[in-house]
Amino acid sequence: MTAVTGKQSIAATAIFTAMLAAGCSTHQHTANPHVELRILETSDLHMNLMDFDYFKGKSDPTIGLARVTSVIQAARAEKVNHVLVDNGDLLQGSPMGDYIASLPLSDWQHHPAYKAMNTLDYTVGNIGNHEFNYGLAFLRQATAGANFPYISANVYCAVDDCWPGVKKHRPLFQPWIIKPTQVTDTLGNQHTLHIGYIGFVPPQIAQWDRANLHGKVYATGIVDSARRYVPQMKQAGADIVIAIPHSGIGSSTAPNDPNAENASYALSQVQDINVILFGHSHAVFPHPDYASLPNTDINKGLLNGVPAVMPGRWGDNLGMVDLDLTQVDGKWQVTEASSQTRAIFDNTEKRPLVEASPHIHASVADEHRQTLAFVDTPIGRASSPVYSYLALLQDDPSVQIVADAQIARVKQAIAALPDNERRALAGLPVLSAAAPFKAGGRHKTAADAAQYVTVDAGELKYRHAADLYLYPNTLVAVKVTGAELKDWLECSANQFNWIDRNSSQPQRLINHSHPTYNFDVIDGVSYRIDVTEPSKFDDKCHPVNPDASRISSLSYTTDDGQIISGQAFAASEFIVATNNYRAYGGQFAGTGPTHVVMELPDNNRDVLANYIKAQSNQYGEVNPRADHNWGFINIDNPSLKVEVTTADNARAAEFVQQQSRRSMTRLEADKSGFAVYQLDMSGER
Repeated sequence: MTAVTGKQSIAATAIFTAMLAAGCSTHQHTANPHVELRILETSDLHMNLMDFDYFKGKSDPTIGLARVTSVIQAARAEKVNHVLVDNGDLLQGSPMGDYIASLPLSDWQHHPAYKAMNTLDYTVGNIGNHEFNYGLAFLRQATAGANFPYISANVYCAVDDCWPGVKKHRPLFQPWIIKPTQVTDTLGNQHTLHIGYIGFVPPQIAQWDRANLHGKVYATGIVDSARRYVPQMKQAGADIVIAIPHSGIGSSTAPNDPNAENASYALSQVQDINVILFGHSHAVFPHPDYASLPNTDINKGLLNGVPAVMPGRWGDNLGMVDLDLTQVDGKWQVTEASSQTRAIFDNTEKRPLVEASPHIHASVADEHRQTLAFVDTPIGRASSPVYSYLALLQDDPSVQIVADAQIARVKQAIAALPDNERRALAGLPVLSAAAPFKAGGRHKTAADAAQYVTVDAGELKYRHAADLYLYPNTLVAVKVTGAELKDWLECSANQFNWIDRNSSQPQRLINHSHPTYNFDVIDGVSYRIDVTEPSKFDDKCHPVNPDASRISSLSYTTDDGQIISGQAFAASEFIVATNNYRAYGGQFAGTGPTHVVMELPDNNRDVLANYIKAQSNQYGEVNPRADHNWGFINIDNPSLKVEVTTADNARAAEFVQQQSRRSMTRLEADKSGFAVYQLDMSGER
């Protein structure tokens, strides 16, 4: 164990001094009982209960509750006292989750997530943002099957009975809970430790899942909620407080943002929080990536002296916090603490570290078989392969086919409107915003290096549509001006780092801090991106260089061949088909509730599947080839060295060789398992 720093060190010093005065060691004197407690966390499982890739139709030892269960069992065996917590984003994310959600509620009673998790003796669960994706009725029925309580301190009913028995302005779930927990001290004596748990979810759920939550539920800020409830927990007798934010680390420089999506760092500065179990970002903490964060100890796993852990995603890691607790004058104090994660797979040696748990396999065997049948339903044929290996470097078939489907469905919906509503929209061009959801993940691990769409030409099944569109979003259309559209694209262009056109030193093109799901490609217009210009916006669309302009040659071609650009384009209006997250988020220019003109009940993935069916029925197959409506501005410097990454396998190498519009020369494989290429920026071939 390692000594706690920061705000807990003063208490630790006082306890130690008191023990010395009593002439005892910290582990031997019965007057000051000493307890070792291990706190375990799963988070962001996203319905990966099995160690199985439904998109590829084969076992996957890098993911799954079945694998991390073996790590849980080993970690428990090492400590007498332990508790297990789940931090949400559990019910959505894999085809098994989508299969259950596709069924009428009357067709199931016990959600497979809880069939599996109820075998593991979880103490408490927190609600994540994706728990709301299928609606409140689904969430209520699913969580009713959990043998452990759920908490959430910042989600409230907007009306009476939005949740059975919950009145307006009352919490949807119990905000916090204190669990009397029997523990054994180092001398074998029994004690009751009152452990308080409090959970949080990003307040953006009201925007992201507006179709399910508007007028029913609202959310408040994470830190404000903690400051409201943690004192109540201490007054109610909590010996220690464990915060479970479904929230990433967030800002260390602006920790008081009341609406912050990622607020775990800010929570570490809230008085009386002893442990933080966080998630949402799909990353791992402690990790060297966070070494430069102020007051952060990545060796001990401390944020401002508070032990904190984030266990990746899909069950690839288990989060673990170890506390030493000493009782002085009847009160328990944290004297030492550390955190770590334990992986299920060795990404360096490419080998599994644990076997799958047979009892997890058995608990969801029926649902696994049913999911296999669900994803293997034929939906059509593709004339060419749909791979996303180049999705961040050029217009890509994996994005193109989604854009084509969204445009077709919105045009169909406009045509079906009543005359007065149709006239208001019928004359406006319909465009589409789509992003590459699988283009190398978060670029952190070898598992990310395998996160690419790989749909071969030929027969297409529902699992291929699920591979192309990962999320259960719904189709929404917004009305924007050309000026707003340009800023929308300017924010997307933050996907790329600034390139010094005069340098001969290697420069990385892809900005991996910008999530690929925020790299929107607007189809239906033409444009080029000048990466020698600085980015106008950061990854949250906040202006950083207000006068910068990366988007050039932006134009729209009418049906009769007229090209609209410049001021005429800026003043024009367009309909953009997108998803509910983007449309209601208000982050990108041209989005937000006031811009929404059409909200369809269609799931984007089903829109894609139905488009593939219709095209295949009419033409025998669907053509997913990219139309290359966007690209980069050429840079004339023979000594320029621009480096990019993609998957490192034979299929990717062949695709790059055959489909890259610019010459690409392979250099090496990086430590995360990606292939590094040098990209010729002088011109397209």
